[in-house]
Amino acid sequence: MADQPADKKFFENLSGAGKAIGVLTSGGDAQGMNAAVRAVVRMGIYVEAKVYFIYEGYQGMVDGGDNIVEVSWESVSSILQVGGTVIGSARCKEFRAREGRLKAAFNLIQRGITNLCVIGGDGSLTGANLFREEWSGLLEELAQSGKIEEEAVKKYVYLNIVGMVGSIDNDFCGTDMTIGTDSALHRIIEVVDAIMTTAQSHQRTFVLEVMGRHCGYLALVSALACGADWVFIPEYPPEEGWEEQMCVKLSENRARKKRLNIIIVAEGAIDSHNKPITSEKVKDLVVQQLGFDTRVTILGHVQRGGTPSAFDRILASRMGVEAVLALLEATPDTPACVVSLSGNQAVRLPLMECVQMTQEVQKAMDERKFCEAVRLRGRSFENNLNTYKLLSHRRPDAELPKTNFNVAVLNVGAPAAGMNAAVRSAVRVGITEGHNMFAVIDGFEGFARGQIKEISWGDVGGWTGQGGSLLGTKRTLPAKYLEKIADQMRTNNINALMVIGGFEAYESCLQLAEARARFEEFCIPICVLPATISNNVPGTDFSIGADTALNAIVETCDRIKQSASGTKRRVFIIETMGGYCGYLANMGGLAAGADAAYVFEEKFDIRELQANVEHLTEKMKTSIQRGLVLRNENSNENYTTDFIYQLYSEEGKGVFDCRKNVLGHMQQGGAPSPFDRNFGTKISAKAVQWISKKLKETYRKGKVFANTQDSVCLLGMRRRNLLFQPVVDLKDQTDFVHRIPKEQWWLKLRPLMKILAKYKTSYDVSDSGQLEHVARHSPKEAETGAI
Repeated sequence: MADQPADKKFFENLSGAGKAIGVLTSGGDAQGMNAAVRAVVRMGIYVEAKVYFIYEGYQGMVDGGDNIVEVSWESVSSILQVGGTVIGSARCKEFRAREGRLKAAFNLIQRGITNLCVIGGDGSLTGANLFREEWSGLLEELAQSGKIEEEAVKKYVYLNIVGMVGSIDNDFCGTDMTIGTDSALHRIIEVVDAIMTTAQSHQRTFVLEVMGRHCGYLALVSALACGADWVFIPEYPPEEGWEEQMCVKLSENRARKKRLNIIIVAEGAIDSHNKPITSEKVKDLVVQQLGFDTRVTILGHVQRGGTPSAFDRILASRMGVEAVLALLEATPDTPACVVSLSGNQAVRLPLMECVQMTQEVQKAMDERKFCEAVRLRGRSFENNLNTYKLLSHRRPDAELPKTNFNVAVLNVGAPAAGMNAAVRSAVRVGITEGHNMFAVIDGFEGFARGQIKEISWGDVGGWTGQGGSLLGTKRTLPAKYLEKIADQMRTNNINALMVIGGFEAYESCLQLAEARARFEEFCIPICVLPATISNNVPGTDFSIGADTALNAIVETCDRIKQSASGTKRRVFIIETMGGYCGYLANMGGLAAGADAAYVFEEKFDIRELQANVEHLTEKMKTSIQRGLVLRNENSNENYTTDFIYQLYSEEGKGVFDCRKNVLGHMQQGGAPSPFDRNFGTKISAKAVQWISKKLKETYRKGKVFANTQDSVCLLGMRRRNLLFQPVVDLKDQTDFVHRIPKEQWWLKLRPLMKILAKYKTSYDVSDSGQLEHVARHSPKEAETGAI
C-alpha cells in the first residue's frame, strides 16, 4: 500500500469487528436501492462487520425469523443492474405501535444488531428515528418481562441509525437527488421522446401525467428536458385565469407551425385555491376551447420500474459506503443522520432536520404560501423552476428589452449529447434578455468562412431531445484563422461569444484571450460551456454529454454480463473512449460492477495485471463465474486492449476464457440523457445572464470593450456550486500534453470501485464524517448556487 499523506484521514482505523449492521428497504421502491444494499453489504463485510438483510422492511423486522438473515459477499452479486429492491419493501402498521417496535427490538437483539441502515422515504426514516429514541426503554421493558438478560441491556444500550433516501419523487429536503429520481426521469423522457414522434405525425396535443403526489420535481424537470409547453406542479400553481393563458400559448405555438403540444401534469397538481388539476380536466379544457386532437397518457408505475441509470448506481454506491462509515463513526451523542448529495459532494445531515423541513413544504402548500414552498424545496428546485419560466414562454416583442447587442453561439470539438439543449437555452434566454442571437455553423472553421446567421426563438424548438450537434462542430482551433475570424466579428458586429464544447473549446478561448493584444475584436465577453463525453475539461466536475456516454457504456456492460451468465467462466475486456481521461472507464466500472478499470491517471504495471488475473481466478471458484474489465483507450501505450486480452487469455487458460469489445463511437451518439439535457439547459441560461451582465459593465462610448481576464470565463460545476472561472487561471491546473486536468475529483472514487470488487485498498475519508446542518437559503442564493 502506498504511503499515506499525514494530513489525510483513512478508514483503516475504523474497524467494524464485533459490530452487526442490519439493512432494510422501506416504503415505495426506487431504482438504485439494490446498488445501495450491495454497497452497504460489501463495505460492511470489508470492515469486518456482520451484515444482515432485513426482508420486507419493518414488517420483516417485526416478524423476525427468516426475515433477518446474515449475508455474504456473494449474496449481493448481480443485483446492481436490477430495478426495485431484492430484499422487498412493505408498509407495516404494526411498527407504528409500540408493541410492534418492542417485537422488532427483541428480534434485533437476538442477533446483536445495533446498527441500522434504512433506505426509504421520509416516513420510513421518521419511524427509524422514533425507534432509536425509544430503544433503551424498549430494552428495559424486554428485560423486565424476562425476554432478554440485563447483560444484553448494557451491551446493546445504543442503536445507531443512518438513512439513505430512496424515492423517485425527489421529495426529501436536504439532498439534491434521491436514489431513483434520475432513473424515473429516464423512464419519463423515453416515453416523451416516443410520444413526440406520433404527436408530430398527427398534430396532436398530449397531456402526460407523471408521479409526484406532493412534489413536482419529476414533472418540472421532465418539462425542462423535453421543452414542454406547460407544466402543472403542486408547489407552484398557475395564476388565476390560467385556462385562457394556456390555450392562448398552445394556439400561438400551433400558429408558429409547431405540430405538437406537450403538457405535463404532476399527479398532485393543484390550482391556487388548492383544488386538484387533473390530466382529464386539462384535456377537456384543450378540446373544448381549441378543438385540438388531445390524448392523455398516465405513466403510472412505469416510472418506478426498469434498470437503474448510471447516475443512480453511482449515487447509491457512494451513499452506501458513506452510510457504513457513518455507522462506524457514530457515538451515542450523534443524532440519526441521513447521507445525501449536495452538488457533487456526499454529506451527512441530521435526519430529523431534513424530515422537519420536508414537512414544512407541505405545510406551506396547505397554507397557500407557494413561494415559501418553492424556497424550502432547495436551490436546485428553485433553479429548475426559474429556468423553465425563462425558456417556456416567449414574451411579445413589445415587452422585450432591446439591447442591440449581437451574441454568437458555436460548438467546438467532438459532438456531445446535450449540446443542442445548451444552444436552445442560450438562444431563448438571449432573446428574452433583448439580444440578437447568431448561430455559427461548423465551429471556428465556419466562423472564418462567414457561416453565421441570425437564429430565432422558433428555430430552436424541439432541440432538447436531439443528440449530436445540429449547428455542426469541428475540432479546428482558431489560431490559424484569427484574422478571418476578427473580420467576421467586425462585419457581423459580434459583441459576445458563447463557445460550447470540450477541451478544444477551452483551448480556443485561451487563444482568443491571448490574441486580444493584436485584435481588438476579441475584447468582448466570452464564455465556455464544457461539453464532451470525455469529461476532461479543467474547471468542472461534469461536462455536458458525459452522463449520456456513461449510460451507453453501462447499458452495454449489462448486456455483456448477461451473455456471460449463460456461458460461465468468462471475462470481458471492454475499451472505452475518453482520450487520456479515465472518467468513463472508472465511473462505468463503478456503475457496471467491474472487477478492474485501467486508466491513464493511475499508473499500472505487469504486476498489477497479474494480480487482477489471480483475483479473477479466485472469483471463478465462487458462484460468481464472470468478470468485467474496463480499459480507457489511452491508459497505456504498451498495455493495449489486445495485449491485456491476450495476457488474460493465456494466464486464465483452463480457468476462464476471454472476450474483448471496443465500444467506439456508440458512446458519442444517442438521445441525450435527462441529466445532460437539464445540465446543458441550466448552465447555458446562467452563462447568457453572465454575458448580459458583462456586456452592460463593458459598454462604453457606443461600443463593448472587455479586456480583463475575468471577461473570458469557463462555467463549471465545482463540488457544490456553479462557478465562472477565468480561463487564464485554469492554465496552471491543466496538463496540455494529455488534455486533462491535473487533479480530478473522481480519482477519489477509485478505491470505492476496488472495495466493491473485493480488493484490499485504502480509501480517503477526509471529505466525509462531518455532520452538517440543513441549509435554509435565501431566494438570492438560487441564482448563484447549485444546479
